[in-house]
Amino acid sequence: MTFHRRGLEIGPFNLFGLEINPTFHWYGLIIVGGILAAAMLVSWMARREKDKNPEHVWDGLIWVVALAVIFARLWHVLFPSISSVEAGRTAEWYLTHPFDLHDGPFIIWSGGLSIFGAVIGGALGAVLYARKHRLDALGWLDMAAVAVPLGQAIGRWGNYVNEELYGKPTDLPWGLHISNPPPEYAPGTRFHPLFLYESLWNLAATAVLLFVWLRYRNRLKKGDFLLFYMVSYGTVRFLLEFLRIEVTLAGGVNVSQAVSAAMVILAVLLLLYRHRAALLRRA
Repeated sequence: MTFHRRGLEIGPFNLFGLEINPTFHWYGLIIVGGILAAAMLVSWMARREKDKNPEHVWDGLIWVVALAVIFARLWHVLFPSISSVEAGRTAEWYLTHPFDLHDGPFIIWSGGLSIFGAVIGGALGAVLYARKHRLDALGWLDMAAVAVPLGQAIGRWGNYVNEELYGKPTDLPWGLHISNPPPEYAPGTRFHPLFLYESLWNLAATAVLLFVWLRYRNRLKKGDFLLFYMVSYGTVRFLLEFLRIEVTLAGGVNVSQAVSAAMVILAVLLLLYRHRAALLRRA
């Protein structure tokens, strides 16, 4: 067994005359850990509800994860990052090279998974599973909205292992050193650890949302926690995009920042509309 910065290598093994050295990448292991932590939290929440069976969490997880990965990759294919575009992998290139076995659209381990696509795909998977089994889809999405930030908080540490998701240079003491910084920056330059900022924000969001769910869920409408999540993640992502180097542009517009702003505005308007009667009474 050998430990590397990027993964854990077990072996070698001899299998039917073939020598194999399976490697488990830390990035993948951390992502799986985040998914399991979020699923366990939803399962724990379901046990506190009389009309929710926690077994559905584990039965539906394959639907959620499968569609989350598909949509996460699809988002990257349609809106590739600057580094992908500079390497020649534009959206047009991805769509015209579907069977490229090195960097093609199906080669997800070459890099390029978007959290926006993952959230959309995961939500779609949850809804499809709920409809198939005649479950309360919105109620389950509310519980997932509380737990997803926990999974994101853990998963972002995979970016640390891969030395990605860092921001502009900084002199702050917690600045991150990169072993192979972009050529325009001198060796030893420290960068904003955006993965850390987002991870801490998401941990705080999980704590706040879980507290509200435990104390006040009966006073809120179904779907409110989903909207709370949209406000929370949309806000932090919008702000962090100002510091990010590796952005996604379309027509000169930062796609991630624009989508984040739209998420926040839409969610806030829906919350105000859904609770307009209570707000008017207090006014």
